[in-house]
Parts: sequence; structure tokens; C-alpha cells
Amino acid sequence: MYGRGREIDIAKNLRVIEWLKAELVDSVGVLFKALLKTGNDIKVDALATIMIITYLLGRKVGINFQTLDMRVKNKLSTSINDSHEVEEWRGDLADLLNYLENKKR
Repeated sequence: MYGRGREIDIAKNLRVIEWLKAELVDSVGVLFKALLKTGNDIKVDALATIMIITYLLGRKVGINFQTLDMRVKNKLSTSINDSHEVEEWRGDLADLLNYLENKKR
């Protein structure tokens, strides 16, 4: 059986996960609204928030940052090699993979 402290930790973790999910949905809504407007500040902020939440949500469900980064790179490579259905994305995918592989830590 779990002790009282363990139960509290599990409940707290579940609340944080639910909060992150709600924040993710909210940030996607902010991004969609920002796409209707001119200027990039709100768009960049919303995209950055989505990326941060994604990493934090991954960590809360047991996926470390490095594993997530590796999976993103693998998916990019696979999409590039499998002749992605939207051919014009291929260059964007390759650019993103190149960026991720060469960025400074």
C-alpha cells in the first residue's frame, strides 16, 4: 500500500498534468488568434509557450528532455526519408533537423 505522502505526491502530479494540458490548449488558442493578426511577437510567444509546456508535460509523464529531443530528430529524419506527403515541407523539415543537430547547448 502507498503511504499518505505518496498519495499526496500522485494527486499533486495529476493536478500539475491537468494544469499543463489546460495551458497547452489555451496556448494553442492564443496562437490561432495571433495567426489572424499582423506582427510576430504574440505568435512567437505562443509558440515558445507551447514548446515549454510540451517539454514540461513530457517530464511529468516520465519522458526526459533528451529523449523527447531524440524522438523529434528521429521523426524528422523519417519524414524526410519517407518523402513526406507535402513535398514542399521536406526542405523545412531538413532545415529544422539541421538546426536541432547543430544548435549550441
